[in-house]
Amino acid sequence: MNEIFDKRISSLKSLLNSSDEAFVLTSDVNIGYFSGFLRSEGVMLVTESESVLFVDFRYYEAAEKACVGCRVVCFKELVSELAQAAEKNGVKLLRFEASNISVKRYEAFKKELEAKSFECVADSKLDSKINEIRSVKDETELDKIQTAQMIAENAFLETLNFVKPGVKERELAARLEFLMKQYGAEKASFDLITITGKKTSLPHGVPGDDIVRTGDFVTFDFGAIYDGYCSDTTRTVAVGRATEEMKTVYDIVLKAQLAALEAIKPGAACKDVDGAARKIIESAGYGEYFGHSAGHGVGLEIHEAPAVSPKSEAVLKSGMVITDEPGIYLPDKFGVRIEDMVCVTDDGYDNYVNLSKELIIL
Repeated sequence: MNEIFDKRISSLKSLLNSSDEAFVLTSDVNIGYFSGFLRSEGVMLVTESESVLFVDFRYYEAAEKACVGCRVVCFKELVSELAQAAEKNGVKLLRFEASNISVKRYEAFKKELEAKSFECVADSKLDSKINEIRSVKDETELDKIQTAQMIAENAFLETLNFVKPGVKERELAARLEFLMKQYGAEKASFDLITITGKKTSLPHGVPGDDIVRTGDFVTFDFGAIYDGYCSDTTRTVAVGRATEEMKTVYDIVLKAQLAALEAIKPGAACKDVDGAARKIIESAGYGEYFGHSAGHGVGLEIHEAPAVSPKSEAVLKSGMVITDEPGIYLPDKFGVRIEDMVCVTDDGYDNYVNLSKELIIL
């Protein structure tokens, strides 16, 4: 385990331009990635010679036990103690993450630290580099993502037994989340989507008191978190029966999803993976009804690098975990989305989803 975190920290330290620079991380997710301690509400200082996690009394004992290769400090005066550690390491310039700190908080840090003769910079390039480092998963991360997926799938399959006319959307969401936790999830990866009928045309519809009816589609977009890592899957099922139009749209989405899968391999441009799915849907005449990207990275966050979209400049690398989730959404009628989560391998991909993609009619 030490080797894993040593490698992560080394990759971060390699971004330092000189020995008098240091990084200040404020994102709980990034701190967790580099230290082993998630959700600290702390601040991490990374210098050329050491990394230090500053937490308050509430988190100190837990951080001491969880952190790997990182000195833990229980602070009383955060800025003063951060400055002392930086000065001890010969640091003059502090680079902060730009997208993971509010302007108000950054300005407060900057005011106090500049009064102590430090230079402070909010560095968006640092954010991009960290995202790039995190986008390629190691074996421990892949194991956790696969476990999260297994938990979510087992819960989903059991939840299907309760899909019947008269059940409310929010009841399906509650049961699915309960079962995921019962099977070992910390919580759901995001607010679960369990929507039915005309609401399935909403890509991010919110479960409510609407009830399932015979002839409806039901969309399940769901994921679990296991030891900090997320899973993400979508399946669309029909209740009782499906019209020919519903079956036709479903088949188009499935073909698009399979086309994107075939395009996934190391070196492939993410925009080309998106394009493989989009071409199928556009050729079938439904291009205007596919308004989101075809996928995204998954890991400690449910949406992270790389983006699998028409404008993405990212290129796939072995070890990246991405989703493949094209959809067609017909306003005031119905929608279909099919989503797998896959790991890019040296010679293609490994699909972490073991669920059928054929249309299930319950």
